[in-house]
Amino acid sequence: MNRLRVLAAMSGGVDSAVAAARAADAGHEVTGVHLALSSNPQSYRSGARGCCTVEDARDARRAADVIGIPFYVWDMAERFDRDVVADFVAEYAAGRTPNPCLRCNEKIKFAAVLDRAVALGFDAVCTGHHARLRDGRLVRSVDPGKDQSYVLAVLRREQLGRAMFPLGSSTKAEVREEAAARGMAVATKPDSHDVCFIPDGDTRAFLAGRLGDSPGRIVAEDGTAVGTHEGAYGFTIGQRKGLRVGVPAEDGRPRYVLDIEPVSRTVTVGPRESLDVQEILAERPVWSGCEPLREPRECLVQLRAHGEVHRATASLAGDMLQITLDRPAQGVAKGQAAVLYDGDTVLASGTISGTRARTPAPAESAR
Repeated sequence: MNRLRVLAAMSGGVDSAVAAARAADAGHEVTGVHLALSSNPQSYRSGARGCCTVEDARDARRAADVIGIPFYVWDMAERFDRDVVADFVAEYAAGRTPNPCLRCNEKIKFAAVLDRAVALGFDAVCTGHHARLRDGRLVRSVDPGKDQSYVLAVLRREQLGRAMFPLGSSTKAEVREEAAARGMAVATKPDSHDVCFIPDGDTRAFLAGRLGDSPGRIVAEDGTAVGTHEGAYGFTIGQRKGLRVGVPAEDGRPRYVLDIEPVSRTVTVGPRESLDVQEILAERPVWSGCEPLREPRECLVQLRAHGEVHRATASLAGDMLQITLDRPAQGVAKGQAAVLYDGDTVLASGTISGTRARTPAPAESAR
């Protein structure tokens, strides 16, 4: 085995700590680095709910001491605010629903950090993501409940070529047991779930603070006004709760968000079956596991993190990825990633830019 110089990104959680320890055990020359992502750490979470808390740098340093590796803190606050936080706000303002963890992996951990690591003479960046690499291709973790291949599918082949994911062949329970056996204090630290740069978890209030009030109408599918709102950015496709619709549906059934039109600030609501989507367009495809498609290909597709996997046929229409689901899916939001798989192996990903219920039949198209 070649001995590599490895930069281990250490978030302060149990996964990245054990990943760094395994890289060191494998004989690599490992250096730990914690990313300071806020110029004002108090504006991020404290406690254990996020991944960028004020305690995390200390937890990461303690883990590095246990492993016996050098440790540094890199200030990435300005880049993080520009590439992740500002992008998050802009996407919601445009009526889309972004995934900030996916953007952080793309723009921070495997762009800004990897670029700096290579410039400093490191061979690879190691993270605690639950995913595997096989022959240079991204593969799901053996722990389906913790698999993070979806949020890594934006990475290009050359980035994967310098990535290390030491945890992909272990379950989360095994990782925690190993951390405890190594004497790491983070062994029982809870997982992070919320958006790290929203201190109280209130996305709507955070966006209102950045975008201000932007009142508009809530309408039924036929255009009938049924309520008002303070900002279309406070809604996402498939949302049911918190709609504050003043006019109940005639049939008494629940309403769901069907569409968000940012220019007119109109939010359309309707019955659950109107959420059905069978055709998906995705822009900016990344082909990490196969060459760009020359003909339609049957595959699996995942449309949100930890979401259901759907059977589909994918093809390339110009520079757009076109995906036809075998059966309709619901809650498909613009701005999310569509990730194509061959079994457990990632083929490609793209950002969802358009959807429709189904492909019109030839007779319908002629009318």
